[in-house]
Amino acid sequence: MEDILIAVDRDDRPLGPVPKTEAHEKCVLHRAFSVILQDGRGRVLMQKRALSKYHCGGLWSNTCCSHPLWGEETEHAVARKLLQELGIRSVAVKEIGQMSYCYPLDHGMTECEYDHIFSGRYEGETAPNPEEVECVAWMDAEELAELTEKEPERFTPWFIQMMPFVRKAAEEREYTGPED
Repeated sequence: MEDILIAVDRDDRPLGPVPKTEAHEKCVLHRAFSVILQDGRGRVLMQKRALSKYHCGGLWSNTCCSHPLWGEETEHAVARKLLQELGIRSVAVKEIGQMSYCYPLDHGMTECEYDHIFSGRYEGETAPNPEEVECVAWMDAEELAELTEKEPERFTPWFIQMMPFVRKAAEEREYTGPED
């Protein structure tokens, strides 16, 4: 069964349900979230999207990104997708900002999202789901900033736009969980 997403207006007010395929084929603005997990040294947990993904396969992106389903709270969707994609359970995150974008993608898709950005601290293991994630790596935030400028084609377009939030999280060390 196809996922039903939340169509929103430019102020993130829900407009109604929209099938995931329709949202991406017809450029319907919909609610999304992105997660940036960092370890105690400030490294970002990055994922390389599985080649089989319907768009942006093989590109590096933030820890996790997806959509809350119609009727689902965004925080619940964050926990659901961290577990589904990376095997990560019970990590505390907090919302650190929002951004909107509309990117034409491969396969006739368009990503038109109102994205809630969450940050948290994580020190544990991962168990990437091969249907979602090709591999993961911990990367230094400053090295990521340089890489996204020099080789943007290696990254998802929304991650490049998200870099100010990555830097903010790294600089402020606004983590939840135990201290070093």
